[in-house]
Amino acid sequence: MTQIPIKTQAEIEVMRRSGKILANLLQELKKAAKPGVTTKQLDAQAQKICKETGTEPTFLGYRGYPAALCTSVNNEVVHTIPNDRPLEDGDLLSIDCGVTLEGLITDSAISFIVGEKENPEATKLIKVAKKALQAGIDQARPGRKIGDIGNAIQTVVHNAGYHIVRELTGHGVGHKLHEPPIINNFGKKGTGPAMKPGMTFAIEPIIAAGTRHTKTLDDKWTIITQDDSLAIQVEHTILITSQGNEILTLSTQF
Repeated sequence: MTQIPIKTQAEIEVMRRSGKILANLLQELKKAAKPGVTTKQLDAQAQKICKETGTEPTFLGYRGYPAALCTSVNNEVVHTIPNDRPLEDGDLLSIDCGVTLEGLITDSAISFIVGEKENPEATKLIKVAKKALQAGIDQARPGRKIGDIGNAIQTVVHNAGYHIVRELTGHGVGHKLHEPPIINNFGKKGTGPAMKPGMTFAIEPIIAAGTRHTKTLDDKWTIITQDDSLAIQVEHTILITSQGNEILTLSTQF
């Protein structure tokens, strides 16, 4: 079995700083994401914030990815490259970003409705995704198993009548964007590796309203739902502590 990295106290302190920078960056982008703004403009703002805070945009250049953000709108599930299409009032927008500080990475995603227009279906999807994320985080404790996280997420999502995009997962994070273990958004209680203090994970429910089946567009990055139903991603980087866990990507601004 591949060993899950344990972070030192010094590494954890860097990830704490990185996580707060990332959380505040995402909140700045949320404020800026108004109808008529393009996701490419949001990407430029994210890169500017990284420069100002002494961090590097982790996604930029990762396996050839051309941007700092993944900006998925409505039926786009994940990995959408920022573009020149203006955001519309009522759009469901998921922004995923990673930042690197002193060689250590944190990864987080937020989802929200652009503008003032009501979007009841998106509002419900956001509520369920956030509940699923919290349920997964609540299972992230010393002695619990990785499968406990996925089981908790799966229970919330399926009880709401939504679908988990099973091919897309959470993961360990730190020196690399994707470290062991894979953290599925489904699973059986009591299965998988045991969690220990010092482990750092990106927990990220990725769910769709209509079907779990997806397709990848010609850009080789953007993944959309096959039936064009709404999809969403929310994500936090967390640290397993001796008492439970600490969310490293909580904003200090809001």
